[in-house]
Amino acid sequence: MTREFEGKTEQDAIRMAIEELHIEREDFDVEVIDNGKRGLFKRGNVKIRVHVDTAEPEEYSFSDASEDIFEEDEEEETLEADEAFEKDVCSFIEGIVSHMGYTCTAKVSSRKGRKVNVDIESESSNIIIGRKGKNLDALQVLANVYAGKTDNGRKIIVDSEGYRIRHEEQVVRSACRIAQQVKKTGRSRLLEPMNPYERRLVHTALNDVTGIETKSEGTGLYKQVRILSTRDYR
Repeated sequence: MTREFEGKTEQDAIRMAIEELHIEREDFDVEVIDNGKRGLFKRGNVKIRVHVDTAEPEEYSFSDASEDIFEEDEEEETLEADEAFEKDVCSFIEGIVSHMGYTCTAKVSSRKGRKVNVDIESESSNIIIGRKGKNLDALQVLANVYAGKTDNGRKIIVDSEGYRIRHEEQVVRSACRIAQQVKKTGRSRLLEPMNPYERRLVHTALNDVTGIETKSEGTGLYKQVRILSTRDYR
C-alpha cells in the first residue's frame, strides 16, 4: 500500500501517517517526494510517500484451535502448584529459546485459576518478545501444546519484562482514542490484527461508549476489530 502525506516538516508528515494509518514507524518506509524548498525566502510543505507492506507475516501459522490459549478464564479457585509439571514447562521454554539462538531463564511468577504465569528473563528479551509480541505468542502456543500432553487442565501464560500488561494498556488507550475519532468523523476504523484476548479487551473497553459499535473481521488467530459509528446504521 502506498499513500502520500504533507506536513510543515518531514517529521510532521510522518506523524500524520502514523495517526491516520494507525501503524507504528517501523511498519513503513518513507520516500520524500517534495522537500518543500521553493527559494531563498519561500518554503512549502514537505510531501512524503509512505510505503506499507500489507503482506501477512509468515512467521507463524496457528489455527483457530489455538484461540482458547488466549482466552480469559472465569474466576475459579487457584489450583495447587504442580512443581514437576511447572519445571518441565519452564525447561521446555528455555529449550525453545535456546534453539532460537538465545539464552534465558524461565520461571513461574504466579498462578491464578487454571493459569500458570511464566516469566522469561533474558538479555535478549526484546527479540524474545518480538514485534508486537508475536514471538511471545508463539512461545505461549508451543508451551501450551507441550503442557497439553498432560491432563492437569492448566494453561500457560508466557511473558517477559511485563510486556503483556504494558501492551494491554496501550491497546485499550489506542482503541479509546480511535473510538473518539470515529464518533467525531462518522468514519469506521480498522485496528491492527490482534489475538483473541486483545480483541476482547477492545470490545469490553468500548462496550459502554455511546455512538460506537465494534466487530471482529478476518480469519485465523489474528483478526482485526472494526470500530464503527452507529450513524453508519441510520
